[in-house]
Parts: sequence; C-alpha cells; structure tokens
Amino acid sequence: MKSLSKEWGEKMIFDAHSDLPTYVYEEREKGRTRVLESNFEKFFTGISARVMSVWSRPEKKPIILRYALEAYNRLFKDVSESEKLVIVGTVKEMEDAIKDGKVALWLGMEGGEPIESLDILEIFHSIGLRVLTLTWSLRNQIGDGVFERTRGGLTNFGAEVVGKCEELGIIIDLSHINEQGFWDVLDITGFPVIASHSNAKSLCDNPRNLTDEQIKAIAERDGVIGAVAIPAFVDKDNPTLEKYVKHIEYMVDLVGYKHVGIGFDFVYYLPGWSGKSVEGLEDESKIPDLIKALEENFSEKEVKGITFENFKRVFERVVG
Repeated sequence: MKSLSKEWGEKMIFDAHSDLPTYVYEEREKGRTRVLESNFEKFFTGISARVMSVWSRPEKKPIILRYALEAYNRLFKDVSESEKLVIVGTVKEMEDAIKDGKVALWLGMEGGEPIESLDILEIFHSIGLRVLTLTWSLRNQIGDGVFERTRGGLTNFGAEVVGKCEELGIIIDLSHINEQGFWDVLDITGFPVIASHSNAKSLCDNPRNLTDEQIKAIAERDGVIGAVAIPAFVDKDNPTLEKYVKHIEYMVDLVGYKHVGIGFDFVYYLPGWSGKSVEGLEDESKIPDLIKALEENFSEKEVKGITFENFKRVFERVVG
C-alpha cells in the first residue's frame, strides 16, 4: 500500500482538541510574542487542522468571562504574528488555508462557564467560536461534568444553549459532560455531536471515557469521537501508543471507521504535566509513528477518514 505519509506530506491530521490557547495566554502574560510561531515545528508538525480550545480554568471562575475574552484576544494576536497559521470559520476557509500551506485553526471553548447568556454565546460565535464543550469536568450553569458529586444533567439554560448552538452552527462537544447530561443533550438535538477527546470506557474505566452505548449514540447521529492521548484515559497501568490505537480499533469495530477521529489533547507544555504522556505518543513528533500503526491496521480510506475526513464531515454539516 502507498504510504499515506508520503502521499499527504507532513500535514495530515485534524486534531479536534488542543489546550494551546492556555499556553499562549500564559506566555504572553510574561510579555512574550510569536509564541506559536517560534514553536511551530514543535506544536504543528503533522497537523493540518486543529481545534484551539480556551479552557474555562476553575481558578479563573470569578472572572471567567473576562478571562475567556482575554485568552481569545491573545490567541488572535499570536496567530496574526505568524504566516503559517490562520483562524478559520468555515470548511472552505479550512480547505483554502491547507491549500496555501497553512495550518487551519478552529476556535473552541472547553467548559461553558463564560456563556452567561445566549447573547454572550452569539458574541462568541461572532468572533469565531465553532466548537463548544458544554462542561469541563465540574458543574456549571449548563450542566454537570463527569467529576461532579451529584448526577444532575443538562439545566434548563443548558437546553437553551444547545438550541442556540444549532441555530448558530456551533458543534456540541460531549467530552467532559456527565452521563445524564450526555443523554439529555441527545434527547433535545438531532444534529451531529462529537466527543472531541474521549476514549472507550470498556478498555479503560475512567469517568472521562465513553460507554459502548454512548459511542453508539454519537455514531447514530453521524458524529465522531476523537481518541485522546491522555495517559489516564488510555490505560491505567501502561499507556502506550499501541494501547491508544487499540481504543481506535475498538471504537471502529463497534460503530465503523466513519465515527472515529483524533483528539490528542497534548498537555506536555502545561505546568505540572511534564512527563505525563502516552509512551510512543508523547507529542506531535510521534505522529508519523501513529500513522504507521494505523496503516498496519486499516485501509488507506479508513486511515484518511480517521485522521481527517470524519471530523471534516461533521464540521461541514454543522458549521458549513
């Protein structure tokens, strides 16, 4: 079989979740500029499109709306300082960016704490928000996260947020929400949904992973699950590239290759996370090894779907 790495060149991955905006925020807070540009080879080799998610950090909760706006603003400034990156809002813009040899960046929000009203959601959409992870792992005004002690699902306001996302063309991301909230969302939307960075609970029993029933439900909506490279979500004892690929294989066997993608959630650049990586998939430099492993297990068409086309399909349908 022809090597996909040779056919596609270096850029070949649609990464559905990245916390790089947190890193950019902190670095620019220190007075640094061109943060992404100066680390381009480190952060973006092998990446053609990526969702850049502003994380609603718990310690920022008292000023969360201000923090989110500042985080996006700093990201905008940083991207403007690079000729290799571009923020996109439509699939055509993404395709055009890739044709021009640039990395296409989608704007995401991880945790809806800044969404204090539907008007604010509309404002975020106007500045480029296209993916909303409804909760981080704790409770907010939209619903409960997976680490919340209670089992509350989607709130009334959360239901309104889901409806407004449908209207605006914002993709609903069900990673991090608890199981009751997960099913509440599916009860009120007929749109495709995603879990941008989650694995199979049957292989690794972590609250952040998805049950077989949840995986099937996302597939039934023509959605996609992005396999995540956080060690605790891959294997409790020995998280390796091989076991990461096992999650992809398991989900493909369960629901078909069209509903599985990539959502790395690399965090090696964040304080306190150094060394906490999947062995063999520590960072972007190991993407060729991942591609090789996928080529050994799937057809060329399946690999292309998993690494790029599946998320593109959902974005095309929901965002346009």
